[in-house]
Amino acid sequence: MAAPVFRPARREDVARIVELLADDPLGSGRERFEDPLPETYYAAFDRIEASDGNSLTVAELEGAVVGCLQMTFIPGLSNQGADLALIEGVRVDTALRSQGLGAQLIAHALEVARARGCQAVELFTHKSRTDAHRFYDRLGFEQSHVGYRIKP
Repeated sequence: MAAPVFRPARREDVARIVELLADDPLGSGRERFEDPLPETYYAAFDRIEASDGNSLTVAELEGAVVGCLQMTFIPGLSNQGADLALIEGVRVDTALRSQGLGAQLIAHALEVARARGCQAVELFTHKSRTDAHRFYDRLGFEQSHVGYRIKP
C-alpha cells in the first residue's frame, strides 16, 4: 500500500465521507447516502470548516478518499486548564481495513492534538463495536469513562 496523505476535508469530499460513515451496521441506519446527498451534510461541513474548534480530516490514497475522522478541540478549566481533543467519526474503507491505515490516521490525529497543545485525547465508540474496541486498545487507548447520551 502506498503512503496515505492526510489532509483537511474539502466540500467535494462530503459525499465520500458520508459513504464511509454509512458503510457499517450502525451508520447504515442513521446516514442517508443517496444522490443527491441531503443538503444537511453540506451545511454541517460548512459549520465544521468555519469553526476553529473542529477539524475534519481525510486519508487519501492515490487521489481517492479512503478514510476520515473528525476532531473537536475543547478548551477546559479542569486539569489546570488543560485543552483536550475529541475524536469521532473514524472510518476506513472496508477493503483497506487491517492494513495499518486506521492506525496511521489515529497517529496523525494525535500529532495534530499535540501540536495544538492538547493534554489528552478522548474518543467515543459505540459499545457494540467490539472490533473498534480492540483496535483502540492496541493503540494504547484506555477505557476510562462511561458515556451517556440523551436527545434534547
